[in-house]
Amino acid sequence: MSEARDRLLGTAGRLFYTQGLHSVGIDRIVAEAKVTRATLYRHFPSKDELVVTYLTAADDAIRAQVEAARAAQESADGLVRAVGRTITDAIRSDGFRGCAFLNAAAEYPAETHPVHQAVLEHRRWFLGTVTELLATTGETAPEPAARHFVMLRDGAMTAGCLTDPEPICETFRLGVEGLLKYRETPGIKPSSRKRPAAKKAAAKKR
Repeated sequence: MSEARDRLLGTAGRLFYTQGLHSVGIDRIVAEAKVTRATLYRHFPSKDELVVTYLTAADDAIRAQVEAARAAQESADGLVRAVGRTITDAIRSDGFRGCAFLNAAAEYPAETHPVHQAVLEHRRWFLGTVTELLATTGETAPEPAARHFVMLRDGAMTAGCLTDPEPICETFRLGVEGLLKYRETPGIKPSSRKRPAAKKAAAKKR
């Protein structure tokens, strides 16, 4: 990676995250990165490609956080909690503006667009990773539990930039603990977790 490309990507990433993808133009990026338009287009043939590269860098950073958590944790439950802490640490960080991927999806809603595809790819990886981590804890239904984790994460990342992050982080932490505790509850089988209200309705019909 050349120094100019590195500076361009760093400048674009900062502006995209704090100001929005559509609202930041090429002229502002090249001015703040102190490069020419020709230099930008030599490294990134289009703005769309620059946005996708920005999201790829964000994806790489989150993957690195998960790998660091893997390296530091001994227990399966501890690893799930450690991944949860990377999320609450992000919410508490200075300048937090929500999830870069959810923000990008809102600005590029067309599923066939390369930016939206980059968002979906990241989310597929994250869901798959959380599913794998929960499976190692002994969770007998890791896929729905992982979807629950991701929904908790999405809600926390959205609310965390709108209000005091502390209660948001605590609520998210309690949600993660609830997932781990629910799995540990004796006598509860995966099938018995499904729609208790629907079961009551069926019993009344009988």
